[in-house]
Amino acid sequence: MSPPLIITVMLGGPSAEREVSLRSGAAVAAALRSNGHTVHELDPGGPGQWALPAGTEVVFLALHGTYGEDGTVQRALEAMGVPYTGCDPEASRLAFDKVLTKQKCVACGVPTAKFMTFKSADAQWPDGWETPVVLKPVRQGSSVGLQFVDSAAEFPAKLAEALKFDTEVLMEERIVGRETTVGILAGRALPVVEVRPKQGSYDYANKYTAGATEYFCPADFDAMTTARIQEAAHAAFSSIGGRDYARVDVMVRASGEPVVLEVNTLPGMTETSLLPKAAAAAGLSYAELCQMMVDLALRRGTQSR
Repeated sequence: MSPPLIITVMLGGPSAEREVSLRSGAAVAAALRSNGHTVHELDPGGPGQWALPAGTEVVFLALHGTYGEDGTVQRALEAMGVPYTGCDPEASRLAFDKVLTKQKCVACGVPTAKFMTFKSADAQWPDGWETPVVLKPVRQGSSVGLQFVDSAAEFPAKLAEALKFDTEVLMEERIVGRETTVGILAGRALPVVEVRPKQGSYDYANKYTAGATEYFCPADFDAMTTARIQEAAHAAFSSIGGRDYARVDVMVRASGEPVVLEVNTLPGMTETSLLPKAAAAAGLSYAELCQMMVDLALRRGTQSR
C-alpha cells in the first residue's frame, strides 16, 4: 500500500464537459480516500482563478474538455513544479485537436479515416466526397457538437450547427463497422471495449444516458483482430507523444481493419466509464487504477528532480 499522500483532484472546470468531469472527479476522490489519502477537490474557474491547497503533493486531473484537456492546466502545473496525472502539455494539445491528431497518425502510418476541415458555414459540399460523413468540432470532446450527415442536402445546416461549438469543423468519412475503444495504461494496451448503442449512434445522449448503450469487454474479436486494434491504438497514443494513460477510440471495418478516430488524454473516470471497464477486465479494481495513475505521476516527478 502506498504511503498516505495529500492529493488534489481537479474536477469540473469551465468546459462543455463540466458535468461529466464533476462525476469523474467525485468518483476518483472517493477511491483515493478509500486508499488512505487526504484528498482535496478543486473546481477551477479557469486560468488564474484557482490555487492549489497547501501541502498538495500530486494533482489528479479529472478535468475534461477545453482548459483541462488541451494542455492549458498542464502548463500551469508544470510552472508550479507539481506532479500531475496524465499526458504533458504538448501531447494534451495535440490530442485535443482532432486535426493535429489525424495529421500525426497519417505521418506515423496509423490508419485513420479520410478527412478535411471547414471554417465557414458558407462552405459548399466538396467534390469527390460521398455520404455518409461525420462532422466534429475540432477542439471538443465527449461527442459535443457531433453531427451525422446522410445526404449532401443536410450538409449546410449540420455544418452550421457543428460550428457553434468551435471555429473549425472536421469532416471525415463515416466508417461502417464496430465501434471500440482501447485504454492505454503504463505502456500497454488494455482489453478492447466494444460500444453498441441500442439505438442510433454513440452520440452525447447515448454516451451519458443510463442503459442507452451496451458495452462488451473484452470485445468479441479473434486474437489477430484484437491485436491489430490494440496495436493501432498504441501507435496513435505514441504518435502524439502520450505518457502514462489515455483512451483511443477505434472503428473496426467488417474486414477487421482498425481505423483510429481520436485519442482522449483525460478519459472519463466514473466507475462505469470505459477506461475503468477495460482496467477491470485486466484485473485492476477502480481504486487500484486510480492509485496506479497517481504512482505513475509521482514516479515521473521523482525522476525529474
